[in-house]
Amino acid sequence: MTTGQDRATEPETGPGEERLPTLAEQMAEQLGGWRGLVESSVPVFVFVVANIVGELRPAIIASVATALLIAGLRLAQRRPVRHAVNGLFGIAIGAFIALRTGEERDFYLPGILYGIGYGLVLLLSAVIRQPLVGWLWSVLVAKGRADWRDDPRLVRTFTQLTVLWGVVWLAKVGVQAALWYAHQDTALGIARLALGYPPYALLLLITVWTVRRVTRETRAPEPLPGG
Repeated sequence: MTTGQDRATEPETGPGEERLPTLAEQMAEQLGGWRGLVESSVPVFVFVVANIVGELRPAIIASVATALLIAGLRLAQRRPVRHAVNGLFGIAIGAFIALRTGEERDFYLPGILYGIGYGLVLLLSAVIRQPLVGWLWSVLVAKGRADWRDDPRLVRTFTQLTVLWGVVWLAKVGVQAALWYAHQDTALGIARLALGYPPYALLLLITVWTVRRVTRETRAPEPLPGG
């Protein structure tokens, strides 16, 4: 998305109004594009492969080095580094814990704990009628505006979407937690990759499509009496 094109809660009609970003534009912005998807997965992939063919310490070194290289390349090319920094932070914490315990599976432990916490926070926010997905929409898409709070239908929609996000998040983390508990290190690494961006991308697609549809229906002009 480019500046001035992210008012996703406004209709795309009328002269002088900002264009409603396309579904693809909003998806690309939040996922970091295909490059962001690949780059965020490469360090974990490197760890999984290196750990299979070698030992824990070389696998950790290779993974951290890969994350640093990706962040450095983005800085050198003056590209946004948000996704790279997030990935590097997670890799560094996992590497530190794994080195301390000597357990390969603990490389994935921070992600599992983060996922459990995130899922519970999502469900709690829906229970107290402050759906987190709605507030994230305000920050990431609507330029800080929270007009949806004044629309009961949008509040209901964001609440339902928040519950969906929470349930899916806890389900995918539950699979990883079960593999961690069973000491299935290789399967855990594969699950981390498979259950990483694919469910996130699907949830994001559902969210953007649903909010855009509800927004258009809510703000559609009412027919004139007798029309």
